[in-house]
Amino acid sequence: MLLPVPESNPAADRAVARWLLACCAMIFVMVIIGGITRLTESGLSITEWRPLSGVLPPLSAADWQREFALYQQIPEFQQLKSDMTLEEFKGIFWWEYVHRLWGRLIGVVFAGGFLALLLRRRIRRSLAPHLVAMFVLGGLQGALGWFMVQSGLSVRTDVSQYRLAAHFLAALAIYSYMYWIALTLLRQGPADGTARRLRPHLLAIAGTLVLTLTFGAFVAGLNGGLVYNSFPLMGGALVPNDAFQTAWSAFEDPVTAQFIHRWLAMTVVALVLTLWLRRRGLSPVAGRPIGALAAMALLQAGLGIGTLLLLVPIPLAAAHQAGAVVLWTLTLWSLHATR
Repeated sequence: MLLPVPESNPAADRAVARWLLACCAMIFVMVIIGGITRLTESGLSITEWRPLSGVLPPLSAADWQREFALYQQIPEFQQLKSDMTLEEFKGIFWWEYVHRLWGRLIGVVFAGGFLALLLRRRIRRSLAPHLVAMFVLGGLQGALGWFMVQSGLSVRTDVSQYRLAAHFLAALAIYSYMYWIALTLLRQGPADGTARRLRPHLLAIAGTLVLTLTFGAFVAGLNGGLVYNSFPLMGGALVPNDAFQTAWSAFEDPVTAQFIHRWLAMTVVALVLTLWLRRRGLSPVAGRPIGALAAMALLQAGLGIGTLLLLVPIPLAAAHQAGAVVLWTLTLWSLHATR
């Protein structure tokens, strides 16, 4: 049974918010690690899901040979990497191992923090169902990650772009849930009444940004960043001739996915800059996140264009993915500040 906790305790709320923000930071790092795992084509290097025993990496030469032998049985190795050595395998193995280990660590920090705060009577009764839901969603996200990996172990030489996008969006949803609750716990004072007029504009930004991030995941899943590495034209045209060839091109053709992603991204930048021009009269509570959102939108556009023109170098591509999460975070902060 939950210990009785007052519903209004600012000090307790701040403690819970700091814990949730720490978990958000860990999810942020997890998204970056996941992006690098994808960019280095490391995601299929571990072919088994062992939630408990998988905490330990290979500890002996025999363990490494076993892992490598399992990897040699899947299509990615047989069709694309049949000349890979054991040392090269270790290079991709460690990225996937760290990715899975970090996910387990997030679960430990979340569960441990919840129990500690509960015993110290820092958690409101009304907040407990939200925290339990977050924990359950985190467990389901781990299962979804394995479901994604499974798609590349038998027939395909990589994971399904549909499952990859679902895995990324699920991580973003859990992150958003935690971040919004943390902002609510930290908020003091009434809302800025003059800022409410901007909420429809912000909601349009949020909706367009979610679509942009979704197609960014499809671009990653289809290796769409390696086609038409020019900007703003694609093959000398605004709309390349080989885009939209089938009904499912948006989700299965790298050219179409990249085309949609880049134009959605430019729409987001235009919407954000238009919002920034409408900022007059806002209090600092609402003005600060909107100003930061405008600056980040321009930086993210630059990161995206640079990643494309330079043929997706891993450091720049990882920065672009991190920038996407930062941009989404600032959008949530702006929405919360204008409630």
